[in-house]
Amino acid sequence: MMRIEPAGAQALLLVLAETPDADLPLRIALLAERIRQRLGPMLIDLVPGWTSLLLHYDLMRTDHLQLAAQLAPLLEAWQAEPPPSEAGRLQQIPIWYVAEDLESVAAACGLSVAEVIELHSAGEYRVGAIGFAPGFAYLGELDARLALPRRATPRTQVPAGSLAIAERQTAIYPQASPGGWHLIGRCPWRLFDARATPVCPLALGDRVRFVPIDRQNYLAQGGEL
Repeated sequence: MMRIEPAGAQALLLVLAETPDADLPLRIALLAERIRQRLGPMLIDLVPGWTSLLLHYDLMRTDHLQLAAQLAPLLEAWQAEPPPSEAGRLQQIPIWYVAEDLESVAAACGLSVAEVIELHSAGEYRVGAIGFAPGFAYLGELDARLALPRRATPRTQVPAGSLAIAERQTAIYPQASPGGWHLIGRCPWRLFDARATPVCPLALGDRVRFVPIDRQNYLAQGGEL
């Protein structure tokens, strides 16, 4: 059931669904843009999640009661809309499937390395949220045969461009950072650049397919060893 909840002194959480579905990320992206257009001067930031949208607002311009009242007709109209006719942009991302955890993932899943690569690259994933770190896009839904809990001991340093899986999600670390997901590949692309436009090539609602490449192509596309 859709609801609006205070989230601290200067934020509202819009809970838009109980569970995610294939169309929801794109619908949340459309809602966020509509709210930004209508109420932009009152807002500081909008943070989409798999089933929610967090609004940080300017306390000098509004409060949670006024903002909730202005959101109500927008949410009512959004809820009544049919699913979007567009499918979302398709992003095909090159991946060299070589990483520290690839063999252990295969063993834990009862698969060969080749089967892990085939299953992972066969899926089409949806960008459901961007967070944790700038440009870190959460992609779902991972094939159930590859689902594993996060590592018991997180790494203190995961190299930038590392492709990883955890639970029913997959993602690429855009910067070197700590992380507890299982590493299964490397991406030569830079997935966050503060000097670029846009700063992140992936957006909420995008569809993603991973294209296996070899070491030579990985290096030719700017990948680092």
